[in-house]
Amino acid sequence: MKKNNTVLRGEFGHQPEVTALDVDAKVPTATAGDCIGLSKWKTLDTKTKKPIPLPTAQPLRYIATVTVERWDSNRWMVTEYQPDGSRSC
Repeated sequence: MKKNNTVLRGEFGHQPEVTALDVDAKVPTATAGDCIGLSKWKTLDTKTKKPIPLPTAQPLRYIATVTVERWDSNRWMVTEYQPDGSRSC
């Protein structure tokens, strides 16, 4: 984004719900469905300070599937993120 002179501002809406959890695996994993909301999220041109509109086909709310793993530091890290703009929420 820095290379393209853009920055994000605002709030990124979430409504995650865990759909699978395996804490007994060698590397504990979880999968969650999340309703992503972009209505309060803005992209700005850092040179002009003007907003850059989202593409007209971009839904403002959509489902994403997220896979996370619990690593050695005991922190959950996102290892896979699959947005699905064809599924509204």
